[in-house]
Amino acid sequence: MIHAGSPRPLGATWSSRGVNFALFSAHATRVQVSLFDASSGAEFARHDLPGRTGDVWHGLISPSGAGPGTQYAFHVHGPNDPRKGQRFDATLPLIDPYARELSKQLPLRSRVVDQTFDWQSDRPPTIPWRDSIIYELHVKGFTKLHPAVPEQWRGKYLGLSVPAVIEHLKSIGVTAIELLPCQAFVSEQFLLERKLSNYWGYNSIAWFAPANQYALDDAVKEFKSMVRSLHAADIEVILDVVFNHTAEGNEAGPSLSLRGIDNSVYYRLTPGDLRLYENLTGCGNTVNCEHPRVRALIIDCLKYWVEEMHVDGFRFDLATVLGRDAGGFNAHAQFFKALRAEPALAYVKLIAEPWDVGDGGYQLGRFPAGWSEWNDRYRDSMRAFWRGDHGKLGEFAERFAGSSDLFRHDGRKPTAGINFVTSHDGMTLNDLVSYNHRHNEANCDSAGHGNELSWNCGAEGPTQDKAVLALRNRQMRNFLATLFLSQGVPMLQAGDEFARTQAGNNNAYCQDNEISWVDWRLRSANHELLDFVRLLARLRRLHVEFRRETFLKGAASRAGVKDVTWLNVRGIEMTQGEWHDPQLRTLGIWFGEHTGSVEHLLLLVNSADAEQSVGLPPAPAEGPWICLFDTAKEGNAAKGLGSARSYALEAHSVALLEC
Repeated sequence: MIHAGSPRPLGATWSSRGVNFALFSAHATRVQVSLFDASSGAEFARHDLPGRTGDVWHGLISPSGAGPGTQYAFHVHGPNDPRKGQRFDATLPLIDPYARELSKQLPLRSRVVDQTFDWQSDRPPTIPWRDSIIYELHVKGFTKLHPAVPEQWRGKYLGLSVPAVIEHLKSIGVTAIELLPCQAFVSEQFLLERKLSNYWGYNSIAWFAPANQYALDDAVKEFKSMVRSLHAADIEVILDVVFNHTAEGNEAGPSLSLRGIDNSVYYRLTPGDLRLYENLTGCGNTVNCEHPRVRALIIDCLKYWVEEMHVDGFRFDLATVLGRDAGGFNAHAQFFKALRAEPALAYVKLIAEPWDVGDGGYQLGRFPAGWSEWNDRYRDSMRAFWRGDHGKLGEFAERFAGSSDLFRHDGRKPTAGINFVTSHDGMTLNDLVSYNHRHNEANCDSAGHGNELSWNCGAEGPTQDKAVLALRNRQMRNFLATLFLSQGVPMLQAGDEFARTQAGNNNAYCQDNEISWVDWRLRSANHELLDFVRLLARLRRLHVEFRRETFLKGAASRAGVKDVTWLNVRGIEMTQGEWHDPQLRTLGIWFGEHTGSVEHLLLLVNSADAEQSVGLPPAPAEGPWICLFDTAKEGNAAKGLGSARSYALEAHSVALLEC
């Protein structure tokens, strides 16, 4: 028996009255819900949704007919006329856009969920942006080979709740993990035909549902258990979310959900030929965020992940799509306004990947106040500088100082920039200093970036040359030192702290194997690098100079106080002419001049091929300069410099001095 039920909330909602089903479709002529046996997968009932309120179709099935665990799908009737942008096919069972969980077996069915969970007084850590250190990881790849994780939990949500895993994160200063997509996703047919899969997960099909690939039994409860454990350790959870496209692909792709529910509403169609999809994502289709119902779907989804799943923030894949309207990208687009107006999302962390592949798609620095953005300009500047490219000193300083040229508008702060040297998309840190060229042969023609700004330090790939290996280790330390000590929010890719490698593969999205999985044996083999990362995290935490909420300017205040002084190799302030000298690759960054503070910090960087004798400013009365670390020296113990007036800064190295 089915009754009219309610148009709110959308999706399948269980209560003592039964399960209420509600689906939006503006152009449908009839909507049915099918119920399936969870064991056999056979359909045992099909009902017309008898209620319609506006464009929402709804119906209530009694407790005897449906409840938690019930699998269901929608059949949506309407015109099948691609020339008018309509692709209804009532023979197809469709996934509910609001489904909280999907079945594990094929074909995929939506599943009614009981949201009851013992959160045990869970509270969000609410780490300020200035104190945040983000760690990007893949749920499966991070623990698949971890020896301390129970075998059945390896590669699963629960694997991230294991004390040894959390202890490692805490030891390197991590305050937030950024998870590659955990929304339910499927692999593209062309990958399956090549015996590959969409490992990264950027091919979502049900935005509310956690991916079953990372669950033993109950994806919803296991995801919540993971969050609860991480929160207990004061680690936030940030989700990489994909609202720019879906797994339905282009006009030749399958109808799995939105296409069959109301194609012309949910997708951007090509003007002049509504059979085709605008492909601003490179993935075949583009979600139509201009439509109010689509915006509402995304906002409802974000609210769900925050309120029900206790997520602390989101990184939006190809986020420029969210702000597109008829005129292109608009920082005042309706989506941004709707997001800002939602109280439940007022304090969550919002991170944009500020580009898509359409015209005018690159929008770094142009997102609204309240957003942070992946700063690929930081990545490229640091890579070019440490590779030894000429003419990069000024760009290095701008990025180190917080990228004010990109983010200073509308009251934004250095924390609007998410600084990174590597991410899932590209080479690992180890590969960045070990390969001049990508090596993606295992991908079956799936190319990655053609110019990584990498440098193999003298040999392509694995080598036994001790000089090359020493230089590679030094370069990794250089990258890590500048990342952790720059203004902005640092993001570290999982495994870079102990030199994980993908053997030169810079587009491992389809590699669900040892190429992508973190090899935890490297933690012992590269323990000195790991200890160095721990030192950097401690220094960043101890010294507010490295995590300011204002950009480094180098200009004196009214009291004659400078936040930073940029020094040349003679130990005196850089001149304008020197900033424009393409040959200069050495710089001193002096924090605290004339401040009267107890501590004075001097960071020395040298990307040149030769050692530089760098003049030191006179040490204050408190005492002589002490070297806290030098990436060219073994060990990380502090060493006094006595009355030295200069410092021998080796080629390709960083040193941090304190007095």
